Amino acid sequence: MRQVLCLILLFFVFSGCRKSNAEPSAQTTPVPEANHRTSENPFRPFWVYDDKASRENHFVPSGFMPNGKCLKLNDAWTQDCHGGSTCIRIEYDVACSKEDQTWAGIYWLNPANNWGQLKGGFNLTGASKLTFWAKGEKGGEHIEEFKVGGLGKDFPDSDAAIIGPVILSNEWRQYSIDLRGRDLSSIAGGFAWSTNTAFNSQECIFYLDEIRYE
Repeated sequence: MRQVLCLILLFFVFSGCRKSNAEPSAQTTPVPEANHRTSENPFRPFWVYDDKASRENHFVPSGFMPNGKCLKLNDAWTQDCHGGSTCIRIEYDVACSKEDQTWAGIYWLNPANNWGQLKGGFNLTGASKLTFWAKGEKGGEHIEEFKVGGLGKDFPDSDAAIIGPVILSNEWRQYSIDLRGRDLSSIAGGFAWSTNTAFNSQECIFYLDEIRYE
């Protein structure tokens, strides 16, 4: 009889162990992690734009504002780039804009054309700044703001940060958007700029390169 009881007891013990091992605690990740971070492994550069053909690029310049009518973008420009083989050339047609909505800009989005209506973006927690290089065609080009995040709708960005206005030189200069203290857990609007006709009386041509989170 004692042998039977022992066998029954062992059956329940092993059954409980198998059930416990079969049910790990659930884990959910709302957006992809940009990279693995520990105290020994700080945040690694996360690129918005490296080179045109780079696999490191994570956002698409698809958010033309207000309608893209007065803008031209060439993200495979090869002349006098700051680093690598390509950079970005942007032409803002001021005369056209004066007849339209008097302002313009572009968002780099993930996925493309996502204004917050789709679930996307990246968890960039650990980044302390976004840096980029910029210059004007002639110098004196006025960019009202450079921006990180700020998208709304169904899947909004978790935060936003802005610098500006910025008056560009005709020489490459590095700029930085401070992200310390920001909630970067979900960023689909990786980078943006905007300007208007009030501060650009003539054509506004400028260049961008090496846009990345650090």
